Amino acid sequence: MENKQSAFKKFWKILGPGLITGASDDDPSGIATYSQAGAGFGFNTLWTALITFPLMASIQEMCARIGIVTSQGLAKTLKIHYPKSILYLMLLFSFPAITLNIGADIQGMGAVAHLLIPQVPVFGFSIFFTAILIFVIIKYPYQKLAKVMKWLCLTLLLYIIVPFLIKLDWLLILKNTFIPTIHFNKDFIGILVAILGTTISPYLFFWQTSMEAESMLQNKVQIIVDRRFMNDMKADVYFGMFFSNIVMFFIILTAGGVLFPAGIKNIYSVDQAAKALEPLAGPITYLLFALGVLGTGFLAIPVLGGSLSYILAETFNWKEGLDKKFHEAKGFYLTIIVSLIIGLSLDFFNISPIQALIYTAILYGITAPVMIAIILHICNNKKVMREYTNKLFGNILGIITFVLMTSSAIALLYLQFFS
Repeated sequence: MENKQSAFKKFWKILGPGLITGASDDDPSGIATYSQAGAGFGFNTLWTALITFPLMASIQEMCARIGIVTSQGLAKTLKIHYPKSILYLMLLFSFPAITLNIGADIQGMGAVAHLLIPQVPVFGFSIFFTAILIFVIIKYPYQKLAKVMKWLCLTLLLYIIVPFLIKLDWLLILKNTFIPTIHFNKDFIGILVAILGTTISPYLFFWQTSMEAESMLQNKVQIIVDRRFMNDMKADVYFGMFFSNIVMFFIILTAGGVLFPAGIKNIYSVDQAAKALEPLAGPITYLLFALGVLGTGFLAIPVLGGSLSYILAETFNWKEGLDKKFHEAKGFYLTIIVSLIIGLSLDFFNISPIQALIYTAILYGITAPVMIAIILHICNNKKVMREYTNKLFGNILGIITFVLMTSSAIALLYLQFFS
């Protein structure tokens, strides 16, 4: 028993940026997308979790390796080794995309909290959550923040519990998991594009790289980069991405097993998904789903705001780092504050969460293929990566990811503007 406990403690200690990155990908906006996939098409999109895991893991591992080897964030690496026009183009698309994503998440958290406590209006909760997030991000250094965020990842386990509280056809589930179903129509292709865009998002590339780089800088004396260290990093990243995709699988499973058979085919927000579950699956299922949304929101929004701050700070040579005090990195922290306040104010501009998600998907869809191509190029550049360049299998997965994301971007633009 003691050996099992010590093994768990050792593994838990290894987990860090990879776990937080993976778990933050299942943010309230992602939950809404996965709920729509299940509600609209039942179990027909369950197989996507198997496809996205190796692709997502390969790209995030490359980003982590770049951060470890260079001790620099992705934006700074771009700035040094590539034309500045590419960096500014990424910044041009990333700022509105991430801000819209933050806004959609804040609105989703506020709406779900309002369902639980109807006496408080949605906007009241949104302001309250935004204030808490700003206070915590500024007040506490990254080491403490990371510990809290690691435990917040456990809130995602709520989504794994939910399907076992309802009656499901597990043989049908297994069939749809391992035998892909594709319908060649606008709605089904649209949801596949949305799933890809939600799971493989550019802000995760920047966050993963910056977190690994920051860890290296904080522990410059203690850390020796060797095969064992790289294996620990891979274990962290692979587990984080696996965890993310398992949660995605179970959210689709819940919506596909409850909402789809009941004829509820359209889900536009997380609060709508939670509300629809209550009369069909019972108050416990509804409560667990709603609490999961709040937990993931508190986890994902610091990652979104932090990734944007690292991009700007590295682009304009500001002092950066969640380990610094506010007065030591004012530009860095002001970026987080401004992005959260702009996200909060989306309601004033009559931008609904679903509109924000559509705009975010378009912007992410445009930037993701470019970023993946650049990450592949960096990871094959011996001048930058030294002996830690990509192996053949990593390049194959990276190229497949690039082709899929490029195809998705083209499909997304076609569906939005020409279909």
